[in-house]
Amino acid sequence: MQLELRHLEAVRAIAEAGSLGRAAMRLGVSQPALSAQLRRIEQVTGGELFVRSRSGVAPTPLGEFVLSAARRVLGEMDALTAGTRAAAPHPTLRLGCVLLVLVDRLFAYLEEELPGHEVDITTEHSATTLTRMLGAGKYDAILYGEVGDHEVPLPDGVAARTLIPKEPACVRLSATHPLAVQEEIELADLAGETWTALTDDDDGGPEAMTDVCLQAGFTPKLRYRIADRKMRWELIAAGRAISMCQPTSPHVEGTVLRPLAGDPLTERIRIAWNRAAVTEQRAGLLYRAAGRAYLDSIPNNTFYRAWWEARPELHPVLV
Repeated sequence: MQLELRHLEAVRAIAEAGSLGRAAMRLGVSQPALSAQLRRIEQVTGGELFVRSRSGVAPTPLGEFVLSAARRVLGEMDALTAGTRAAAPHPTLRLGCVLLVLVDRLFAYLEEELPGHEVDITTEHSATTLTRMLGAGKYDAILYGEVGDHEVPLPDGVAARTLIPKEPACVRLSATHPLAVQEEIELADLAGETWTALTDDDDGGPEAMTDVCLQAGFTPKLRYRIADRKMRWELIAAGRAISMCQPTSPHVEGTVLRPLAGDPLTERIRIAWNRAAVTEQRAGLLYRAAGRAYLDSIPNNTFYRAWWEARPELHPVLV
């Protein structure tokens, strides 16, 4: 067997993730499959590349050597890919997104703003994965969220623009929940509840939620991490958990969405793009399409429409 780019990507992913499980999730493969691939790579390189412990994995001296070479080769390939794509007359726009509500409406507006251009949209569960793949040239642009004061680190050669500087986090709970009859909910009243979240929340959400809950006098009990949106909603409708949600989330049968009193937790939505692959003009059209998609989702909830209209300074500039 000869080493290929996918083998170098696997080595880099394992080193950056710090564990085989997290690396497998980022690469979209199973952990046993990644473990088997690593063994084959180690046979070619002639020794162990990582040492394993309870806290994860770390490169061996041989692993550091292979990792350094892998990063150099992959960086050169990324530069080659970005250069050839930038020279193409009408390259496909490869857009990566975290599971934001506005993505559901984004397709139609991208067709209007970028007529005749092919658009490839992929959703991820991790902002870290998005930024890594943007830096690697696998995405041309990404759409993601940041919760509280958290800032997602961006790779070199990337520009970014804030689409929505602030939106309040809301709570989704069962329609039969005792608090469902209230127009807004005090965070302290959610003490003792079981929470569900995404499988890989690295947008600052878990840390920010824990902080505001501690300020309200309790520690949130996170029991379920579920990537599938429909499964999460079914769990909530059954009364087995509650979840933080965007205020633009659609109605879901058997659940209600309620604002938290005082807006203790907020999020912002950002767009980042690779300068070598996306022109400023094209980035502006992407911003406009995403802004129109977001505005289209505001009427989902009456309480949020009133909150939004009272804060014109937060509105995206779509001229």
